Amino acid sequence: MDGKIRVLIVDDVQESRDNVERLLKFEPDIEVVGSASRGQEAIELAIMTLPDIILMDVNMPDMDGVQATRAIVSQLPSTGVIMMSVVNEPDVLRRSMLAGAREFLLKPFSLDELLSSIHNVHVNRPKMLVQHVAVESNGHASVNSSRVTGTSTVICVAGIKGGVGRSVIATNLAVALQQQGHQRVALIDANV
Repeated sequence: MDGKIRVLIVDDVQESRDNVERLLKFEPDIEVVGSASRGQEAIELAIMTLPDIILMDVNMPDMDGVQATRAIVSQLPSTGVIMMSVVNEPDVLRRSMLAGAREFLLKPFSLDELLSSIHNVHVNRPKMLVQHVAVESNGHASVNSSRVTGTSTVICVAGIKGGVGRSVIATNLAVALQQQGHQRVALIDANV
């Protein structure tokens, strides 16, 4: 991975998708990883491409952007969704945010507005840190960041801010599980 912000564009109007892609094409820190024209297609493509950010239109034929956002965020909680719409109604904004969208862009928007939203959501989206906890025979635990592969016991400890003891609690849980005979324990420290 080269550190670029991975963006998926979802809009039922081909011209709109093309325009947004053209706006982002020359941004050195952004990579468009795909585009979808329908809600269900967006869900499937999001699972396949694992974007950092999804630009989601509200109105689509098979499934609206609110329903698609809800489905995507439930499966990919660290993906940030920016809702796009030509409709400026408080109810649409409220439903979008309740579904998990992080920002709302009113069409037409400028390149500056689009980039500002993408960067803001990217910086503030929930991040998942995956770590393995290895327990030595003397009972001391060592924690190393890495990818979880194979069969592991997964522990997810979440908190709304740092300094609340998530790492200590998660490490103690991992040690207890290892002492009960679990061979591989993965710790997920989720900052939500």
